[in-house]
Amino acid sequence: MITDDANDEDVSLFDAEEDAGKRSKKSTIKHPVASFFHLFFRVSSVIIYLLCEHLSSSFIACMVSIILMLSCDFWTVKNITGRLMVGLRWWNQVDDDGRSHWVFESRKATGKQHASDSESRIFWLGLIVCPVLWVIFSFFTIFSFSIKWLPVVIMAVALQGANLYGYVRCKVGGKTNLKNMATNYFGRQFLKQALSKEEET
Repeated sequence: MITDDANDEDVSLFDAEEDAGKRSKKSTIKHPVASFFHLFFRVSSVIIYLLCEHLSSSFIACMVSIILMLSCDFWTVKNITGRLMVGLRWWNQVDDDGRSHWVFESRKATGKQHASDSESRIFWLGLIVCPVLWVIFSFFTIFSFSIKWLPVVIMAVALQGANLYGYVRCKVGGKTNLKNMATNYFGRQFLKQALSKEEET
């Protein structure tokens, strides 16, 4: 009887170690270089924009530096970090008839190809926060009448917004209309609230 209990304890400890190993694998960063550059270019462009007056007296040098960082960020996020960190990619292709088609792909999360939770959080945090910051900067630019910065801010919103839109389409499904999805979501929430109020009365 004592031997059986010991074996049972050994098995349960072994299972616990396996579960802990799986959790640690999900939380580790598998692609540290990709994760670094996913944030580096977009954070650098924001820092240069905020500190440009202190870094250089030349507006042209600051503008070129920001545009260079934004371009590197767009290419890196679209072609590398999205595929490696979360298994998503999007692109445009032209068929033989000359018609343009947008393709949104999502990799099935199986085995080694499963994205880690840490990388996924880093990816989506960087992808969402930076465009929001640039939208805020655009309002400050308009209200402070700093018209010379407006083209730079608009380019930042356009480039980072395009990546955000593309990856959200990949995540929810390429054929799903985001407007219809949002309408259906809010419709369901409204219906739930209406039904809960009827049940209360």
